[in-house]
Amino acid sequence: MDCAKAVGARIARPRKTLDKMEGILQVWKKLPLLIAIPTTAGTGSETTLAAVITDSRTRHKYPINDFVLIPRYAVLDPEVTRGLPPAVTATTGMDALTHAVEAFIGGSTTKETRHDAISAVKLIFTYLPKAYADGNDMNARRHMLHAAYFAGNAFSKSYVGYVHAVAHSLGGRYNTPHGLANAVLLPYVLQAYGRHAYRKLHRLAVAIGISDPMESHRVGAEKFIQAVRDLQDLLDIPRKLPEIRAEDIPSLAKKADHEANPLYPVPKLMNAKELQRFYYDIMED
Repeated sequence: MDCAKAVGARIARPRKTLDKMEGILQVWKKLPLLIAIPTTAGTGSETTLAAVITDSRTRHKYPINDFVLIPRYAVLDPEVTRGLPPAVTATTGMDALTHAVEAFIGGSTTKETRHDAISAVKLIFTYLPKAYADGNDMNARRHMLHAAYFAGNAFSKSYVGYVHAVAHSLGGRYNTPHGLANAVLLPYVLQAYGRHAYRKLHRLAVAIGISDPMESHRVGAEKFIQAVRDLQDLLDIPRKLPEIRAEDIPSLAKKADHEANPLYPVPKLMNAKELQRFYYDIMED
């Protein structure tokens, strides 16, 4: 879907290369009719204004964000996801969870995006384990497509955060699958936000039924982060990525910093040096 968006952008702006469209509102002109049919329940690209591009020469991975990239129609057919292997089901589902969580805890939400993000989180915690355990469970597959759509709608309007910025740098340098990178990084980044994300993470914990509204925000947040780790284990998602090399980390962190700051309305600002911690967190010893 992102490739189709990129092709459409080049048709609309034939004299402008994709790298010149990086960032926000750099396309402007209307694309040809775009109909999106997601084959995974994860990216949410069928509803978003984003296309993520990897420069094969420089290994730079970057987003193009423009309202003209939102598909005119989205076809959510669970049958086309039936054959997804369990590992792909897991990592793309965790991608959708990351979209929803980062959109919800950021500082640029609306009533609509908060509603969509909570809906997505509830659906994912309920149906992702079922879709992972039985790929022929069409009810679970259908609900996961809805979850990815809701999450995509939420982050398209409220943006994401440092999980995505770091994951994009890993995808650009090492071809790390985006959903896998998000899945591994998510609890580390949520933990690092600390008190700045407690209240909203507590709300998510209440929404999925693992925390009481009367509990402290910190306790609820910690329960939610643990629930993410438990979901990782249930889906056989690793805690580390073997491809990361220590000598690459400073440049990777600079790329993540360039993408995230000041675009992403994160709960707590971090600079490139502070972002290095996440690469070390998930680097194999």
